Amino acid sequence: MSQPGGPPAPGRTPAWRYAIGMFGTSIPINMIKGSMILFYVDILGLDVRAYGVVMVVYAVIDALDNPVLGHLSDRTRTRFGRRRPWLLVGAPLLTACMIAFFSAPSSLEGMGLLIWFAVFAILCEAFDSMLNANYGALLPELYPRERDRAVANGLRQGFQLVALVISLAVTPVLTTQVFGTEDSTEGFRTTAVIYGVVALAVIVFMALGARENPRYSTREQPMLLRSVWSIVRNRLFWTVGLTGACYGIAMALVLAGIQLYVRYSLGLPVGNALYLQGVVILVTAAGLVAWTRVVARRGALWAWRVAFVVLAAGFAALFFAGDLVTAIAAGVVVGAGWSGMLATNDLIVARVLDADAARNGEHREGLFLSAFGFFGRLNGVVTGLALTSLGVFFGYNSGDDPGGDPGLAFRVYLCVYPFALTAIGAVAARFVSVPVATPPEAAVPEDPPPADPAGEPAVERPR
Repeated sequence: MSQPGGPPAPGRTPAWRYAIGMFGTSIPINMIKGSMILFYVDILGLDVRAYGVVMVVYAVIDALDNPVLGHLSDRTRTRFGRRRPWLLVGAPLLTACMIAFFSAPSSLEGMGLLIWFAVFAILCEAFDSMLNANYGALLPELYPRERDRAVANGLRQGFQLVALVISLAVTPVLTTQVFGTEDSTEGFRTTAVIYGVVALAVIVFMALGARENPRYSTREQPMLLRSVWSIVRNRLFWTVGLTGACYGIAMALVLAGIQLYVRYSLGLPVGNALYLQGVVILVTAAGLVAWTRVVARRGALWAWRVAFVVLAAGFAALFFAGDLVTAIAAGVVVGAGWSGMLATNDLIVARVLDADAARNGEHREGLFLSAFGFFGRLNGVVTGLALTSLGVFFGYNSGDDPGGDPGLAFRVYLCVYPFALTAIGAVAARFVSVPVATPPEAAVPEDPPPADPAGEPAVERPR
């Protein structure tokens, strides 16, 4: 239980200062994921089969290290807090590994190149997990009121979108035109250094300004196996996690298939994907302000349900788009729905974390968020199966063997599959009950909240 008579809660962390940390954590991993195939396979000549093996190992380690890192964070007890030490250590380590990742010696080939790629890809993933487990765990602690939490979350999602724009549009220009050429690696190394220094400065600035609440550090340090068992027996973990996964997988399909949708379904050069992506991201960023106000007026749960419906409608409209103009019009609806999910999904998860802390007397946000990351691992599996299904149903196997109707194939991949997932999510969300917004005094876990007759914390029921 909490320490009686502990130090008073610190002053509030400005929402913008916490939110800007999302820019710092997003830039490195977006550059790595967006450029690793081009850098290692296309330019350095790494065999694609070896690349695939490393990616399988990468995914397994990613699934295992997340809960361990989250658990270690929950058990940390220092005068600097629980999360800040991990952020201050993880930021320079991720920066160093990212620079090394894009600094493979040109003399490396074969097994040497494979080992370099595998070591630094896995290290980058591990330190990225370290940063995100601790950064995400700060949200419910720093902002116990849902209105404050919604503002901070909206701002950080905006910074994430800025990072995404840079990763999609600016990085290729820097690596192949400003600092390097189409066939060289110098541009990647220089860009990695710049991004790494910027990310390090932003994360350190955010971490030093994060005023953790010392009362969240209980005397009893949570045990790993007992905590994991408690989480997997929590009904909300499964209902909220699986419902949110419907949104996450749908967007993973879109991000993976948008260029081929433009090429085959719209019959346009791939470069036109930039316009469609740009409009969607701009609408998403602008919509965060409106959705944050909706959350303040109607609550996160209501807004979450509506966002699912809007997103599903956008995918339906995108299916019928016949040119770039109509695709952009449909993309506006997709962006509005995506914005709503960004503004609300983490708030729903934060309510689950609040209820867990109130019920158990332990703040283990790091482990809980890492456990939610399990559902994110479904993205790669489902997107792979969806792509494979195009060969089964439409004969699309590759660019050299596209089948008889690749345009319809990628309408199904980019529109029908995401529509089905978000429609399922919209229906499921109507039946999800989450704890009511946590009042400010509940941020100090000294006394359990009132229980309903069934012995559970009060929940917000479907309406």
